[in-house]
Amino acid sequence: MEYKKLRVIISGGGTGGHIFPAVSIAKKLKEVNPATEILFVGAEGKMEMEKVPREGFKIIGLPITGLQRQLTLHNIVNDVKVPFKFMKSIRKARSIIKEFKPDIAVGVGGYASAPLLMAATRMHIPALIQEQNGFAGLTNKMLGSKVQSICVAYEGMERFFPADKIVMSGNPIRPEMHPYGAEEKAKGLAQFGFDPAKKHILLVGGSLGSGTLNKAMKAWIEGGCQGGEDVEVLWQCGKYYKAGIDEFMSGRKADGIKYSDFISNMDLAYAMADVIISRSGASSVSEICATAKAAVFVPSPNVAEDHQTHNAMALVRKDAALLVKDADAVGELMPTALKLVHDPERIATLEKNALAMALPDAAMTIVNEIYKILGK
Repeated sequence: MEYKKLRVIISGGGTGGHIFPAVSIAKKLKEVNPATEILFVGAEGKMEMEKVPREGFKIIGLPITGLQRQLTLHNIVNDVKVPFKFMKSIRKARSIIKEFKPDIAVGVGGYASAPLLMAATRMHIPALIQEQNGFAGLTNKMLGSKVQSICVAYEGMERFFPADKIVMSGNPIRPEMHPYGAEEKAKGLAQFGFDPAKKHILLVGGSLGSGTLNKAMKAWIEGGCQGGEDVEVLWQCGKYYKAGIDEFMSGRKADGIKYSDFISNMDLAYAMADVIISRSGASSVSEICATAKAAVFVPSPNVAEDHQTHNAMALVRKDAALLVKDADAVGELMPTALKLVHDPERIATLEKNALAMALPDAAMTIVNEIYKILGK
Protein backbone atom coordinates (compact mmCIF):
# COMPACT_ATOMS: atom_id res chain seq x y z
CA MET A 1 0.00 0.00 0.00
CA GLU A 2 1.26 3.47 -0.89
CA TYR A 3 0.98 5.97 1.97
CA LYS A 4 0.61 9.44 0.50
CA LYS A 5 1.63 12.61 2.27
CA LEU A 6 -1.08 13.88 4.64
CA ARG A 7 -1.78 16.90 6.81
CA VAL A 8 -3.13 15.65 10.15
CA ILE A 9 -4.36 17.43 13.28
CA ILE A 10 -4.29 15.34 16.45
CA SER A 11 -6.20 16.76 19.41
CA GLY A 12 -6.49 15.84 23.06
CA GLY A 13 -4.36 15.20 26.13
CA GLY A 14 -4.61 16.07 29.79
CA THR A 15 -3.09 12.79 30.98
CA GLY A 16 -0.37 10.43 29.82
CA GLY A 17 -3.14 7.97 28.94
CA HIS A 18 -4.25 10.36 26.20
CA ILE A 19 -0.85 11.74 25.20
CA PHE A 20 1.10 8.49 24.69
CA PRO A 21 -1.43 7.02 22.21
CA ALA A 22 -1.57 10.34 20.35
CA VAL A 23 2.22 10.46 20.00
CA SER A 24 2.29 6.80 18.93
CA ILE A 25 -0.21 7.53 16.15
CA ALA A 26 1.81 10.56 15.06
CA LYS A 27 5.06 8.59 14.97
CA LYS A 28 3.45 5.80 12.95
CA LEU A 29 2.08 8.35 10.45
CA LYS A 30 5.59 9.77 10.05
CA GLU A 31 7.03 6.27 9.76
CA VAL A 32 4.82 5.30 6.81
CA ASN A 33 5.44 8.66 5.11
CA PRO A 34 8.05 11.03 6.61
CA ALA A 35 6.65 13.91 4.54
CA THR A 36 3.34 13.85 6.44
CA GLU A 37 2.75 17.06 8.41
CA ILE A 38 1.27 16.77 11.90
CA LEU A 39 -0.06 19.45 14.22
CA PHE A 40 -1.13 18.73 17.79
CA VAL A 41 -3.84 20.76 19.52
CA GLY A 42 -3.91 20.58 23.32
CA ALA A 43 -5.26 22.45 26.33
CA GLU A 44 -3.32 25.41 27.69
CA GLY A 45 -1.51 24.55 30.92
CA LYS A 46 -1.91 20.79 30.54
CA MET A 47 0.94 18.29 30.34
CA GLU A 48 0.69 17.82 26.56
CA MET A 49 1.99 21.38 26.07
CA GLU A 50 5.30 20.20 27.54
CA LYS A 51 5.47 16.54 26.52
CA VAL A 52 4.45 16.75 22.85
CA PRO A 53 7.24 19.19 21.83
CA ARG A 54 9.74 16.88 23.55
CA GLU A 55 8.67 14.23 21.04
CA GLY A 56 9.44 16.58 18.17
CA PHE A 57 5.92 17.75 17.27
CA LYS A 58 4.39 21.22 17.16
CA ILE A 59 1.43 21.88 19.46
CA ILE A 60 -1.02 24.78 19.83
CA GLY A 61 -3.03 25.24 23.04
CA LEU A 62 -6.73 26.01 23.41
CA PRO A 63 -8.06 27.96 26.44
CA ILE A 64 -10.28 25.04 27.44
CA THR A 65 -10.88 23.74 30.96
CA GLY A 66 -13.21 21.13 32.39
CA LEU A 67 -15.96 21.29 34.95
CA GLN A 68 -14.85 20.65 38.55
CA ARG A 69 -17.09 18.37 40.61
CA GLN A 70 -15.86 19.34 44.09
CA LEU A 71 -17.78 22.30 45.54
CA THR A 72 -15.29 25.07 46.40
CA LEU A 73 -15.28 28.81 45.67
CA HIS A 74 -12.38 28.38 43.23
CA ASN A 75 -14.21 25.58 41.40
CA ILE A 76 -17.47 27.56 41.23
CA VAL A 77 -15.61 30.47 39.61
CA ASN A 78 -13.92 28.02 37.23
CA ASP A 79 -17.21 26.36 36.25
CA VAL A 80 -18.86 29.70 35.49
CA LYS A 81 -16.05 30.41 33.01
CA VAL A 82 -16.16 26.98 31.32
CA PRO A 83 -18.87 27.74 28.68
CA PHE A 84 -17.14 30.96 27.64
CA LYS A 85 -13.75 29.22 27.38
CA PHE A 86 -15.38 26.43 25.38
CA MET A 87 -16.84 28.83 22.81
CA LYS A 88 -13.51 30.68 22.61
CA SER A 89 -11.77 27.33 22.06
CA ILE A 90 -14.12 26.43 19.20
CA ARG A 91 -13.40 29.77 17.53
CA LYS A 92 -9.65 29.25 17.92
CA ALA A 93 -9.98 25.66 16.66
CA ARG A 94 -11.74 26.93 13.52
CA SER A 95 -8.92 29.40 12.97
CA ILE A 96 -6.28 26.68 13.39
CA ILE A 97 -8.10 24.43 10.91
CA LYS A 98 -8.41 27.22 8.33
CA GLU A 99 -4.71 27.96 8.58
CA PHE A 100 -3.36 24.38 8.73
CA LYS A 101 -5.88 22.90 6.20
CA PRO A 102 -5.79 19.30 7.52
CA ASP A 103 -6.86 16.29 5.49
CA ILE A 104 -8.22 14.72 8.68
CA ALA A 105 -8.65 15.44 12.40
CA VAL A 106 -7.94 12.76 15.01
CA GLY A 107 -9.29 13.05 18.57
CA VAL A 108 -7.79 11.01 21.40
CA GLY A 109 -9.85 12.35 24.31
CA GLY A 110 -9.12 15.07 26.82
CA TYR A 111 -10.25 18.69 27.05
CA ALA A 112 -8.97 19.89 23.65
CA SER A 113 -10.50 17.03 21.71
CA ALA A 114 -14.09 18.29 21.95
CA PRO A 115 -13.78 21.82 20.52
CA LEU A 116 -11.32 20.73 17.82
CA LEU A 117 -13.46 17.83 16.59
CA MET A 118 -16.64 19.89 16.82
CA ALA A 119 -15.06 22.59 14.69
CA ALA A 120 -13.62 20.06 12.23
CA THR A 121 -16.88 18.16 11.68
CA ARG A 122 -18.82 21.41 11.21
CA MET A 123 -16.24 22.43 8.59
CA HIS A 124 -16.68 19.05 6.83
CA ILE A 125 -13.17 17.84 7.68
CA PRO A 126 -13.05 14.02 7.96
CA ALA A 127 -12.51 12.93 11.55
CA LEU A 128 -11.59 9.87 13.61
CA ILE A 129 -11.95 9.22 17.34
CA GLN A 130 -9.60 6.97 19.29
CA GLU A 131 -11.49 5.87 22.41
CA GLN A 132 -9.06 4.27 24.86
CA ASN A 133 -11.43 3.18 27.62
CA GLY A 134 -14.07 0.49 28.04
CA PHE A 135 -16.64 3.15 28.91
CA ALA A 136 -16.88 6.02 26.44
CA GLY A 137 -16.59 9.59 27.67
CA LEU A 138 -19.39 12.12 27.19
CA THR A 139 -17.54 14.09 24.50
CA ASN A 140 -16.80 11.05 22.37
CA LYS A 141 -20.38 9.79 22.70
CA MET A 142 -21.64 13.16 21.46
CA LEU A 143 -19.24 13.17 18.51
CA GLY A 144 -19.65 9.52 17.56
CA SER A 145 -22.39 10.15 15.01
CA LYS A 146 -20.43 12.99 13.36
CA VAL A 147 -17.06 11.34 12.73
CA GLN A 148 -16.18 8.79 10.06
CA SER A 149 -14.59 6.17 12.31
CA ILE A 150 -14.19 5.26 16.00
CA CYS A 151 -11.17 3.14 16.94
CA VAL A 152 -11.74 1.26 20.20
CA ALA A 153 -9.84 -1.07 22.53
CA TYR A 154 -12.70 -3.02 24.13
CA GLU A 155 -15.60 -5.17 23.00
CA GLY A 156 -19.19 -4.02 23.42
CA MET A 157 -18.60 -0.39 22.44
CA GLU A 158 -21.71 -0.39 20.25
CA ARG A 159 -23.43 0.60 23.50
CA PHE A 160 -21.97 4.05 22.90
CA PHE A 161 -21.26 4.36 19.18
CA PRO A 162 -22.80 3.46 15.80
CA ALA A 163 -21.75 -0.16 15.22
CA ASP A 164 -20.85 0.41 11.57
CA LYS A 165 -18.24 3.04 12.54
CA ILE A 166 -16.42 0.96 15.15
CA VAL A 167 -12.95 -0.44 14.42
CA MET A 168 -11.31 -2.73 16.98
CA SER A 169 -7.79 -1.30 17.02
CA GLY A 170 -6.58 -1.50 20.60
CA ASN A 171 -4.64 1.30 22.27
CA PRO A 172 -1.32 2.42 20.76
CA ILE A 173 1.51 1.67 23.18
CA ARG A 174 5.26 2.14 23.33
CA PRO A 175 7.03 -0.26 20.91
CA GLU A 176 9.32 -1.59 23.65
CA MET A 177 6.29 -3.12 25.39
CA HIS A 178 6.11 -6.79 24.34
CA PRO A 179 6.37 -10.22 26.02
CA TYR A 180 9.81 -10.54 27.62
CA GLY A 181 12.11 -13.55 27.76
CA ALA A 182 14.52 -14.81 30.42
CA GLU A 183 17.39 -12.64 29.13
CA GLU A 184 15.32 -9.44 29.39
CA LYS A 185 14.08 -10.44 32.85
CA ALA A 186 17.68 -10.96 34.01
CA LYS A 187 18.64 -7.57 32.58
CA GLY A 188 15.74 -5.95 34.46
CA LEU A 189 16.69 -7.60 37.75
CA ALA A 190 20.28 -6.45 37.31
CA GLN A 191 19.18 -2.91 36.41
CA PHE A 192 17.28 -2.53 39.69
CA GLY A 193 19.69 -4.54 41.83
CA PHE A 194 17.31 -7.38 42.69
CA ASP A 195 18.04 -10.99 43.69
CA PRO A 196 17.08 -13.44 40.88
CA ALA A 197 16.30 -16.12 43.48
CA LYS A 198 13.38 -14.10 44.89
CA LYS A 199 9.88 -13.19 43.65
CA HIS A 200 9.30 -9.68 42.33
CA ILE A 201 6.37 -7.26 42.40
CA LEU A 202 6.19 -3.97 40.50
CA LEU A 203 3.86 -1.42 42.07
CA VAL A 204 3.27 1.51 39.74
CA GLY A 205 0.99 4.44 40.51
CA GLY A 206 1.74 6.56 37.46
CA SER A 207 4.02 9.58 37.12
CA LEU A 208 2.08 11.55 39.74
CA GLY A 209 1.63 8.51 41.98
CA SER A 210 -1.39 6.99 43.68
CA GLY A 211 -2.24 7.84 47.27
CA THR A 212 -4.16 4.60 47.73
CA LEU A 213 -1.38 2.33 46.43
CA ASN A 214 1.15 4.19 48.56
CA LYS A 215 -1.03 3.79 51.67
CA ALA A 216 -1.32 0.07 50.98
CA MET A 217 2.46 -0.25 50.73
CA LYS A 218 3.01 1.79 53.89
CA ALA A 219 0.52 -0.36 55.82
CA TRP A 220 2.30 -3.52 54.67
CA ILE A 221 5.71 -2.14 55.62
CA GLU A 222 4.42 -1.03 59.04
CA GLY A 223 3.13 -4.57 59.55
CA GLY A 224 6.61 -5.97 59.02
CA CYS A 225 6.18 -6.89 55.32
CA GLN A 226 4.28 -10.00 56.39
CA GLY A 227 4.33 -12.79 53.81
CA GLY A 228 7.04 -11.10 51.78
CA GLU A 229 10.15 -12.78 53.16
CA ASP A 230 11.14 -14.03 49.70
CA VAL A 231 9.70 -11.07 47.79
CA GLU A 232 11.29 -7.86 46.50
CA VAL A 233 9.22 -4.85 45.44
CA LEU A 234 9.91 -2.05 42.96
CA TRP A 235 7.65 0.82 44.01
CA GLN A 236 6.96 3.87 41.86
CA CYS A 237 5.47 6.24 44.41
CA GLY A 238 5.09 9.33 42.16
CA LYS A 239 6.68 12.76 42.42
CA TYR A 240 3.69 14.22 44.30
CA TYR A 241 4.23 11.76 47.18
CA LYS A 242 8.01 11.34 47.10
CA ALA A 243 8.85 13.69 50.00
CA GLY A 244 6.30 12.01 52.28
CA ILE A 245 7.54 8.53 51.37
CA ASP A 246 11.14 9.63 52.01
CA GLU A 247 10.10 10.71 55.51
CA PHE A 248 8.15 7.48 56.10
CA MET A 249 11.01 5.25 54.94
CA SER A 250 13.69 7.13 56.91
CA GLY A 251 15.22 4.75 59.46
CA ARG A 252 13.07 1.79 58.42
CA LYS A 253 14.70 -1.50 57.51
CA ALA A 254 13.20 -2.63 54.22
CA ASP A 255 16.01 -4.17 52.18
CA GLY A 256 13.71 -5.82 49.67
CA ILE A 257 11.89 -2.59 48.75
CA LYS A 258 13.24 -0.08 46.27
CA TYR A 259 11.21 3.04 45.58
CA SER A 260 11.44 6.12 43.40
CA ASP A 261 9.18 8.87 42.18
CA PHE A 262 9.54 7.82 38.53
CA ILE A 263 10.88 4.79 36.66
CA SER A 264 12.44 5.73 33.32
CA ASN A 265 13.26 2.17 32.19
CA MET A 266 9.68 0.96 32.40
CA ASP A 267 10.30 -1.86 29.90
CA LEU A 268 12.93 -3.33 32.23
CA ALA A 269 10.62 -2.84 35.23
CA TYR A 270 7.91 -4.83 33.44
CA ALA A 271 10.45 -7.46 32.33
CA MET A 272 11.68 -8.19 35.86
CA ALA A 273 8.21 -8.33 37.48
CA ASP A 274 6.37 -11.56 38.29
CA VAL A 275 3.28 -9.56 39.30
CA ILE A 276 2.29 -5.95 38.60
CA ILE A 277 0.10 -3.79 40.85
CA SER A 278 -1.40 -0.88 38.95
CA ARG A 279 -4.24 1.52 38.44
CA SER A 280 -6.32 0.53 35.40
CA GLY A 281 -5.97 3.46 33.06
CA ALA A 282 -6.34 2.49 29.41
CA SER A 283 -2.63 2.67 28.56
CA SER A 284 -1.61 0.68 31.64
CA VAL A 285 -4.10 -2.08 30.84
CA SER A 286 -2.96 -2.23 27.20
CA GLU A 287 0.71 -2.41 28.21
CA ILE A 288 0.04 -5.20 30.71
CA CYS A 289 -1.76 -7.21 28.02
CA ALA A 290 1.02 -6.57 25.47
CA THR A 291 3.73 -7.65 27.93
CA ALA A 292 1.71 -10.69 29.08
CA LYS A 293 1.93 -9.84 32.77
CA ALA A 294 -0.15 -11.01 35.72
CA ALA A 295 -1.70 -7.93 37.29
CA VAL A 296 -3.70 -6.79 40.29
CA PHE A 297 -5.68 -3.71 39.31
CA VAL A 298 -6.92 -1.07 41.73
CA PRO A 299 -9.25 1.15 39.66
CA SER A 300 -9.17 4.82 40.57
CA PRO A 301 -12.57 6.06 41.78
CA ASN A 302 -11.64 9.64 40.83
CA VAL A 303 -12.23 9.41 37.08
CA ALA A 304 -15.21 10.23 34.87
CA GLU A 305 -17.84 7.49 34.46
CA ASP A 306 -15.69 5.16 36.62
CA HIS A 307 -14.01 4.05 33.39
CA GLN A 308 -11.03 2.45 35.16
CA THR A 309 -13.34 -0.16 36.71
CA HIS A 310 -14.77 -0.91 33.26
CA ASN A 311 -11.22 -1.26 31.87
CA ALA A 312 -10.15 -3.66 34.63
CA MET A 313 -13.36 -5.71 34.50
CA ALA A 314 -12.84 -6.38 30.78
CA LEU A 315 -9.79 -8.43 31.86
CA VAL A 316 -11.23 -9.82 35.10
CA ARG A 317 -14.22 -11.29 33.21
CA LYS A 318 -11.78 -13.21 30.98
CA ASP A 319 -9.63 -14.40 33.90
CA ALA A 320 -6.80 -12.17 32.68
CA ALA A 321 -6.31 -10.04 35.84
CA LEU A 322 -7.35 -9.60 39.48
CA LEU A 323 -9.13 -6.57 40.95
CA VAL A 324 -9.03 -5.01 44.41
CA LYS A 325 -11.40 -2.11 45.07
CA ASP A 326 -9.83 1.21 46.02
CA ALA A 327 -11.75 1.25 49.31
CA ASP A 328 -10.35 -2.18 50.24
CA ALA A 329 -6.78 -1.67 49.03
CA VAL A 330 -5.05 -0.75 52.29
CA GLY A 331 -6.02 -4.03 53.91
CA GLU A 332 -6.31 -6.37 50.91
CA LEU A 333 -3.94 -5.26 48.15
CA MET A 334 -0.60 -6.62 49.35
CA PRO A 335 -2.04 -9.91 50.71
CA THR A 336 -3.73 -10.44 47.31
CA ALA A 337 -0.53 -9.67 45.37
CA LEU A 338 1.59 -11.85 47.67
CA LYS A 339 -0.78 -14.80 47.32
CA LEU A 340 -0.60 -14.42 43.54
CA VAL A 341 3.19 -14.06 43.34
CA HIS A 342 3.53 -17.40 45.17
CA ASP A 343 1.14 -19.18 42.77
CA PRO A 344 3.00 -19.84 39.48
CA GLU A 345 0.06 -21.72 37.92
CA ARG A 346 -2.30 -18.81 38.54
CA ILE A 347 0.29 -16.39 37.17
CA ALA A 348 0.65 -18.49 34.01
CA THR A 349 -3.13 -18.46 33.47
CA LEU A 350 -3.40 -14.70 33.88
CA GLU A 351 -0.40 -14.12 31.59
CA LYS A 352 -1.82 -16.34 28.85
CA ASN A 353 -5.26 -14.74 29.00
CA ALA A 354 -3.88 -11.18 29.13
CA LEU A 355 -1.72 -11.78 26.07
CA ALA A 356 -4.76 -13.15 24.21
CA MET A 357 -6.42 -9.75 24.69
CA ALA A 358 -3.42 -7.76 23.41
CA LEU A 359 -3.68 -5.76 20.19
CA PRO A 360 -0.03 -4.78 19.67
CA ASP A 361 -0.41 -3.24 16.19
CA ALA A 362 -2.93 -0.58 17.27
CA ALA A 363 -1.09 2.43 15.87
CA MET A 364 -0.75 0.80 12.44
CA THR A 365 -4.43 -0.21 12.47
CA ILE A 366 -5.41 3.41 13.19
CA VAL A 367 -3.09 4.76 10.48
CA ASN A 368 -4.61 2.35 7.95
CA GLU A 369 -8.07 3.50 9.00
CA ILE A 370 -7.05 7.14 8.44
CA TYR A 371 -5.96 6.33 4.89
CA LYS A 372 -9.11 4.28 4.31
CA ILE A 373 -11.30 7.24 5.36
CA LEU A 374 -9.43 9.51 2.98
CA GLY A 375 -9.38 6.98 0.15
CA LYS A 376 -5.65 7.53 -0.33
